[in-house]
Amino acid sequence: MKISARLWTGSCLLWLGGVVGGLAWLADYSNRPGSAATAPATWPAESRVARDPDRPTLLMVVHPRCSCSKASVGELAEIAARCDGAARIVVLFAQPAGVTDDCEKSELWRDAARIRGATLQVDDGGVEARRFGATTSGHAFLWTSDGRLLFSGGVTSSRGHPGESAGRAALLALLRHETPATTATPVFGCDLFDPAPREDPDATHCDRHDPR
Repeated sequence: MKISARLWTGSCLLWLGGVVGGLAWLADYSNRPGSAATAPATWPAESRVARDPDRPTLLMVVHPRCSCSKASVGELAEIAARCDGAARIVVLFAQPAGVTDDCEKSELWRDAARIRGATLQVDDGGVEARRFGATTSGHAFLWTSDGRLLFSGGVTSSRGHPGESAGRAALLALLRHETPATTATPVFGCDLFDPAPREDPDATHCDRHDPR
């Protein structure tokens, strides 16, 4: 009887340790930003992404299979709704080299397409992402009409969690011609150049361009 009690107690302690360890790992993962990136101070001259010459351009780069970026795209939609028409919005889907799946079937693409006035564009091989210095899905950039960088960073406070964040506040301030508390924030998301950051059978990559 004593042996059984000890075994039961030991099993409970092992289970509890596993749960605590798992929760700690999840917390660390959620709050771990992507690799640091350096954005160019001016719009890349060789870029094929169209910059608006009359108003700021707000560009977000996402990995088509990054489920974390659903929150980032949602925050972008919130920013667009609050500052309707204040900037040209572009969502760039960085497609890893060698991947030819149909992006328009992905949930992330549909979410981005619902942002009023947004242009969705495919970046084959992540060429444009590299030009802008993006390495993590969900990286947002705000540029002046003449191509000067105003903001570079993420718009969520942790991985996959929408809500108030320093990035969202900064972009809203800039689009309202106010002084932001910061112009650079960490980006929480998957590696843009990982062919499959998430094992999600329903997620797909993209190979088409939205002509809007």
